[in-house]
Formats: sequence, structure tokens, C-alpha cells
Amino acid sequence: MSIRYTFSASDSTAVVVTIGPHACAIPIAHVTETMRQLRVEPMVGAPSFVRGLSVIRGVPVPVVDLAAVLGLPSSGSLSRLVVLGIGSRRVALAVDGVAGVISIDAATIPAIAPLLRSASADAITAIGTLDKQLLFVLEASRILPDQTIEVVPDPGAST
Repeated sequence: MSIRYTFSASDSTAVVVTIGPHACAIPIAHVTETMRQLRVEPMVGAPSFVRGLSVIRGVPVPVVDLAAVLGLPSSGSLSRLVVLGIGSRRVALAVDGVAGVISIDAATIPAIAPLLRSASADAITAIGTLDKQLLFVLEASRILPDQTIEVVPDPGAST
């Protein structure tokens, strides 16, 4: 079984998350769910970007602070988790918010800045050593230009 880690011409839909001033697009094919921040139990010896473990649907899931991966100061308002399906495992990304879902013109994806462009080399190396599949998903994700966030539907606007 092959796992797709990139946007493709047939599926260029993404979940848009916010980290500080940035809006980031994560290919929706990798997102299993989004939720409010849960209790996180710290893990001794974990890299600085791993906040710990949360029990999600009865299973301990590692929680990665996306701001820390990107070398951004944590806003302290990491209020949402984006749960990624990575093979048979799950990893949760702690983010400031989830803005919604957006469809990106597949032809423009290569021109959009990669999410990890500003991440420290140490963080990228650590993620690659611990979880190559997570690294591939993060490499497929993008930082959106400022004007893109305006076209993302606000999930709270229609109820």
C-alpha cells in the first residue's frame, strides 16, 4: 500500500490552520479530525517540539507543537489539535486555530512556500529521525499567502 504525502491534481483540498500570524495548509488526505485541545501529559526525554501525549479516542497520541517546529514563539493559545493519520498511527498537531477547508488550484501549489521553510535544521532532523512519515506530511504542507485566508470559510459562520 502506498501512502500519498503531497497535494495532487485530483485532490488539492487542505485544512487551514493558524499558527501565530501564519495560515498553513495541510493536505486534507492526512487529517483525520480536528478538536479542542485536550490534556497533554509531558514525556520525559522528548524533543522540545513534542508537548507530550494526549489520550484521543482511548489511544495515547503524541502531540507536536507546530509553532515550536517552525521556530516561532508559542502564543500560549494553542487551543486546537489537528489529528493526522500517518500510516496506521496518529499524531496530533497543536495549533492556535482551525480556519476551515480550502481548495487550492493544483497548478499554484509548487509556488506556495513550504511549511518547513523556516523550521530549524535541528527540528527537521529530529522529526526525520523519529518519524519519517510525519516529516513527509509536514513537507507537503504549505504556508499560505496572507490574502488566501480571506477565502477560507469560517466554520462558525453557518450553524
